[in-house]
Amino acid sequence: MEGEVGSLSSELFDVLRVRGKVTKPGPMASPCRVEGGGADSYRSVRHPWSLYGVDNKVLERAMRNLADGLPQRGWKIVKQGTDSSRNRNLEILAIHLESRTQAEITWRKGLDGHEPLISFAVYSRCFRDPDFSATPTSDG
Repeated sequence: MEGEVGSLSSELFDVLRVRGKVTKPGPMASPCRVEGGGADSYRSVRHPWSLYGVDNKVLERAMRNLADGLPQRGWKIVKQGTDSSRNRNLEILAIHLESRTQAEITWRKGLDGHEPLISFAVYSRCFRDPDFSATPTSDG
């Protein structure tokens, strides 16, 4: 699942069609709760990353490219618009129809003095993994 989420994150980067700096952490697995299930055997994979180091004109073009390109790559945009913050950051929430992986994408314009960037949170659905244990075991 880590590979799938990482691959979909790379696909999002390709759809941006702009180049800038990108944060490095890769996909990470973590336990998740499922009603009626044992937490020790369920997990999800999340890949947070950001594109930065370019101005807002470039980031605006990147968001347009995402809005136009995601549906052509098997993503359904379920929400697109401004958030409720004072900066009115632009958000896209999309679901990859085949894998059910979700992407939360936010253009943070930096109007509050921070560097402008686009943040991504790409995450899988919660899935059963019998080889995964939320509690570390010790050998002795």
